[in-house]
Amino acid sequence: MKQKLKTHKAMSKRVKVTGSGKIMRRKVAISHLRRNKSPESVRSADKGVQMAPADTRRLKRLLPYAF
Repeated sequence: MKQKLKTHKAMSKRVKVTGSGKIMRRKVAISHLRRNKSPESVRSADKGVQMAPADTRRLKRLLPYAF
């Protein structure tokens, strides 16, 4: 019998996999020095952004049961 694969807990807390299989992450530099940033940049940074397709292979290894 094969062993279960372990989920990388740090990565599972940082990304979310959508129903269609896209990997969404938070934008960087959102909470640090937020009052100096324009409201437009703060609003756009609050939204998630899709991770690059080049990272998908590595993430499938880190999150084996997410896909």
